[in-house]
Amino acid sequence: MTRSVKRVAAIHDLSGFGRASLTAIIPIMSYMGIQVCPMPTAVLSTHTTDFHEYSFVDLTDSMQDFMNHWKKINLEFDAIYTGFLGSPRQVKIISDFVKEFSSDSTLVLIDPVMGDEGELYQTMNSEIVRSMRELIKSADIITPNFTEAAYLLDKDYNLELNEETIKEWILELANMGPDIVIMTSVPENKDKSTISVIAYEKKLNKFWKITSEYIPVSYPGTGDSFASAILGRILKGDNLPQAVGRGMQFITSAIKESYGFDYPTREGILIEKSLEVLNLPFMNGNYKLI
Repeated sequence: MTRSVKRVAAIHDLSGFGRASLTAIIPIMSYMGIQVCPMPTAVLSTHTTDFHEYSFVDLTDSMQDFMNHWKKINLEFDAIYTGFLGSPRQVKIISDFVKEFSSDSTLVLIDPVMGDEGELYQTMNSEIVRSMRELIKSADIITPNFTEAAYLLDKDYNLELNEETIKEWILELANMGPDIVIMTSVPENKDKSTISVIAYEKKLNKFWKITSEYIPVSYPGTGDSFASAILGRILKGDNLPQAVGRGMQFITSAIKESYGFDYPTREGILIEKSLEVLNLPFMNGNYKLI
């Protein structure tokens, strides 16, 4: 049976407050006409960035029940999208999920959510880093930020790396399994007023670079929103540079929209004010082959 809309299994945490993980993924992909079927890895009262003494409920023991029921009712997915892990035990469950629910036409995107700005998040540790290295072997696409790439490769976090070295990092990540590597928050050591995303597609052996104005503010959950936009655009038929370019267009617009309001940045970008950008015509002049 042909589905009327694309369907994505989203295996992420759910934060009651703060625009991150499922709280961002569901509205973004729904706006693009894609059905999101969430499998929560954990439920938190807030996300973990700049919040303390939050409530954290690990749902590892419930994930197998989700899988069993979805298998029983014969659910099929156009994509599987995973992010934040509540515990290392979840790697085996997610790996089993990918085996059970993916086919040759299913796109598997793994966002190795572990840290930012050179540091792991509060709930992360070296065991989860090792587990994430195993998990990305089953991915078609991975979307690490610069910090997460360093941890995955066991490299030093160095903001002064040149472009050729960063490309070498990306090739090392691609050799671990995924066909597509999209590295975000790539520093520009020559021009500090910009920040870049570099995307690599193994089957074409091509690198694309998308550069945007650096805005001196940080919002948690931005990576979740960016990966959601990219996956949604690929499912809608965009090629890789188009999808990444549209994702950058959306995130840049959302950050600029949010930056003009006086509210705590820990609440995340104001995606509610920027969703319409997801379906605007795309100006393709902001990416280049490198």
